Formats: sequence, C-alpha cells, structure tokens
Amino acid sequence: MGPHKSTKCIPPRGASLWRAHAPNISYERCFEVKQIKRACKYMLILGLIVILVHVVSCLTLDKRIEYKEISFDSAKAPAEMDGYKIVLITDTHAITAQELENVVIRINRWETDLLILGGDFPSGIEALKRSMEILSKIETTDGIYGVEGNHDNHIELFAAMGQYSMHPLSNSGARIRERFYLAGVEDLWNRSPNVEKAIQQAHADDFVLLVSHNPDVTMKQDTTTVDLILSGHTHGGHITFFGIWAPALTLRNSITDYGQRFLSGWAVSRDGVPVYVSHGAGTFENIPRVFARPQVILITLRAAGNP
Repeated sequence: MGPHKSTKCIPPRGASLWRAHAPNISYERCFEVKQIKRACKYMLILGLIVILVHVVSCLTLDKRIEYKEISFDSAKAPAEMDGYKIVLITDTHAITAQELENVVIRINRWETDLLILGGDFPSGIEALKRSMEILSKIETTDGIYGVEGNHDNHIELFAAMGQYSMHPLSNSGARIRERFYLAGVEDLWNRSPNVEKAIQQAHADDFVLLVSHNPDVTMKQDTTTVDLILSGHTHGGHITFFGIWAPALTLRNSITDYGQRFLSGWAVSRDGVPVYVSHGAGTFENIPRVFARPQVILITLRAAGNP
C-alpha cells in the first residue's frame, strides 16, 4: 500500500510554512473547498436515490391499476339515489385485452349502477371492437355511456359502442333516472364540444353529470348548470416527479392550456363546478408511467342530508 494521504486542510508544519507553500490559498478557503466537495457528494447520492425510487415506482406500482374510490355529496342528488355507484374508465390506450378482462372482473364485484367511458381507447378497428366487447361485460343497472377522446375516430368508436349496446354521447344527453341527467361532449381537439347543447334537455331540478374527455372544456364554456364533471386526458402527468410536478403539463401547452390545474383528482371549472380528472387506465404507445399510476375511478353518489 502507498503512503496515506491526509484529506485534512492543515498547514504542513505550522501556519508560516503553509503560507510559504501556498501563498495565495488561505486555510479558510481550503476548508470551504472541502465543504463544497462534500456537499456535492451528498447531492449526487441523493440524486441517485431519487432516480432509483422513480425507476422502482415505474417498474412496480405504476404498472398496476389503482381502483380509486371517491364519494360526491350533492343536495341535487335524489334521495333514492343515495349510494348510487358510478365507474369511470378512460384513456385505456395500449391496455392489453387480458388487463381489460381483469378490470371487468374487478368492477363486477362492485355492483355498478352506471359505467362511463371517458375516451381514448385502443387504436385500430379490431383492437377497438375487442375492447368494447370486453367492457360490455361489465354488469350495470343503468347501462354504459361514453364519449370520444382526442385519439379516437368517433365514427368507428360510436359504431363499436352501438354494436355492444353502449350509448355514445356527442353533445347530447340522456335521462338516466328521475332527476338524474347525464351529458357528454365532443372532443375539444378534433371536433366542437358544446356543453349548452349537451345539457339542453336537463330540467332545472336535475342532478346533471357532464362527461368531457378533455377537462379544458370546463374552462372555456359555461358549466354553471352542471353539478359534477368527469374527465381524463392528462394521464396524471404520465411522467412526474413524485406525482407533484409533471413536465409534460408545465413546460409546454400541447396537452392542456392550464398547466397542472387538471393534473389529477379534484379540480374546479372556471365557474367553480367540481371536476374529477382520472389518470386513465392504460399507457400511451407503451410509454411507461412514473408516479402517475393508472386508475379506474369508483364514485359513490351521496344525497346531501342523508345519513
């Protein structure tokens, strides 16, 4: 072994010799350099740990669909609908048939009243038909309704939905039950969403549920007569920093015009109406998710004032 080299910043034989050997470098300056190097080392270690955590999340949890249960209280909800169960499935994209079959099995344990499809389904007519066939196996009391997304050919999608007794919503609505009106709009990027037209058949005392694939619609059109809005599209940022910051949403406006407003979960429209944004159930072109776990949303409606 070679001679041990000290890392301590001390003069070789007292301060006078230190100044003689390094006249332009003070002892204090040398100490500062050592501190900076130590800090850089710790920062590097911390950075590697952060990267590792994100890689592990990407390879584990972010591959597993989360079945997220939420509740929504409303004074407009009819008392007889207290406990009504709504499932939102959106942005399935490249999900496999087997993964979708597993979703169906899981949801059928939940005794769903209404299934809502939020758009952006697998590309290709055969994959699309297969996905509609699988989703049609979900058992509901009030049917399956859906809207198009920006990656959908709405003509092909609506035809496939109709083949399996599903109901497309295209700037239109349907009375699901007494005092419960469901509406859906066209995609913001590909066509012309019209909230006013979609809800024009709703009554003043109805609980109105609006489905819009792209949540930006809620900032551009009047939603004051709507009670709850369901959306997808943003994928929870898809690749994020601990689920807090999504570069794709903040560094450019090609996905949304409103930054992280509609990143994930609860938000509000420009009129203050509650908006719930799902991460979606699949991945886009097999791009891995990072701290943006895929989701299926299970919503329980609560009539305000009921125990």
